[in-house]
Amino acid sequence: MAYTAPSSFTTRPTLTGTFGMSASTHWLATATAQAVLERGGNAFDASVAAAFVLHVVEPHLNGPGGDLVAIIQPVDAEAPTVLMGQGPAPAGATIEHYRGEGLDLTPGAGGLAAAVPGAVDAWLLLLRDHGTWELTDVLAYAIGYARDGHPIVAGAAATIARVAELFRDDWTSSADLWMPEGDLPVAGQVVRNPAYADVLDSLVHASCTVRDDGPVGRAARIDAARREWKTGIVAHEASAFLSQPHRHSGGGMHAAVITAEDFAGFDAGYEPAVTSEFRGRTIAKAGAWTQGPALLQTLGLLEPLADDLLDPSQEAGAHTVLEAQKLAYADRDAWFGDDDVDLDTLLSADYLDERRSLITSDASAEFRPGALPGRTPFRPPLRTTYDAPAVGTGEPTVAKTGATRGDTCHLDVIDRWGNIVSATPSGGWLQSSPTVPALGFCLGTRLQMTWLEPGHPSSLVPGKRPRTTLTPTLVLRDGTPEFAIGSPGGDQQDQWQLLALLRIIVGGYAPQQAIDAPALHTTSMPESFWPRTWTPAGAVVENRLGEALIEGLERRGHRVTRAGDWALGRVSAVGRDAGTGVLWGAANPRGMQGYAAGR
Repeated sequence: MAYTAPSSFTTRPTLTGTFGMSASTHWLATATAQAVLERGGNAFDASVAAAFVLHVVEPHLNGPGGDLVAIIQPVDAEAPTVLMGQGPAPAGATIEHYRGEGLDLTPGAGGLAAAVPGAVDAWLLLLRDHGTWELTDVLAYAIGYARDGHPIVAGAAATIARVAELFRDDWTSSADLWMPEGDLPVAGQVVRNPAYADVLDSLVHASCTVRDDGPVGRAARIDAARREWKTGIVAHEASAFLSQPHRHSGGGMHAAVITAEDFAGFDAGYEPAVTSEFRGRTIAKAGAWTQGPALLQTLGLLEPLADDLLDPSQEAGAHTVLEAQKLAYADRDAWFGDDDVDLDTLLSADYLDERRSLITSDASAEFRPGALPGRTPFRPPLRTTYDAPAVGTGEPTVAKTGATRGDTCHLDVIDRWGNIVSATPSGGWLQSSPTVPALGFCLGTRLQMTWLEPGHPSSLVPGKRPRTTLTPTLVLRDGTPEFAIGSPGGDQQDQWQLLALLRIIVGGYAPQQAIDAPALHTTSMPESFWPRTWTPAGAVVENRLGEALIEGLERRGHRVTRAGDWALGRVSAVGRDAGTGVLWGAANPRGMQGYAAGR
């Protein structure tokens, strides 16, 4: 059967131009990035300025206490590079300590779940090495929105409403920031965060102590700000405040273990990307300390199949995509982590051929990781329920306990010179842990992605990074970047990107057509977020896929949840047509926050 043709209707056009394109999950960040490009900055200057704005305007989706994974390619580089902004577990974060606290899972909310914050240092590193602007100019946008205010988005207001009881009763410093008069904010209300503006000012002031006006001085100024972040008020206030026992997900009172020394010991860095080929493109991802290689596995499983089996809008295609992803994510959960992961085997043709043979016409309800020579796959606890307060649905998904699933931002920028960035910042959500009063933000909860079972790649180990869900993508054609793409969504990030990639590369869709097209994903994997349950054979679908397709999935044994017409996916993308040099941008309409801009 032929691949399903794209709809003639799109929610907005695929933007085209020749100067520069920006896309993100919030219009103010997109506008900030574009403003930097208009003033002569490059894609790296624009990305960093937009990222700090995202800390302010999407506080329920990311924060300065969180983390970051990005893939970049400067115009003069021969290959893409991963910007690593994922901090490790603190020195005191041991399985023995957490078990001694009566825990069988790393909490989903509270200071015990905090990895060392990595996002700010990573953004500053990127600015130092690849940007052109001074720090004071880059941070001016975020400082302005934090000090002077911005209209709060509906998602942030709804998140605060969901955790209002927790804030009032336990996390009173969070109530002071987000409910200062005791009232819930409403969408569109102007909110301010002067404490965070002061933190950003402190970074600028630290940078101004270096007087050299040349490029050496610029780098030294940014490094001075990095030192201030890691050794100054942020490190000391956050560690001291969270050392006091406070409420965690599950209801227990615990003190965090993170210290000022943990802050000082972390440096963001660069790593080579992991790549594989798919239908004439090179797909670049971060390493197996993220879930990124699972997308490469999925594409490898699908590549030799007929086009209709790669079409999410046909029953057989939707089924095949779901089944391939189950196999890839079983390998993610069995093998991935900040460890020696045998990606050569996991991405090899012979291994993928063997795995592909497991796909049948019926939905699998099993957890089926593959076998690697001389190794035993980790089999995580496979719980369908957990004795904890009920967690909400949708995005953001957050319980009254503060436990959250899948809240993230994404931004993409390409400039007129050809520099390109795909970045997924996350963590440090306003509902992650109590707000540190002197800072105006809280620390993240990435350690909830570690297991308290020892001896496995994703076990909790001091100094090791949790296996993160953050997974931006860069697509190359003939060695040249073609487009940057990414999405929020926790375990769904690569699942939603996969649909867009298949529709663009195989189906010939325009980017906005691919992003708008109806989506689906599997929940037949242990979730990366507390309480880490799974739904065997679970599939979540948008109703626009059609009743015939949905009923066909049910007949095949999928446990289908209908999510609504426009509910799944947060993909944005920017790119360049190699033949014409025309730049393009596209962004997700769902949730009414994401926008692309460019000219």
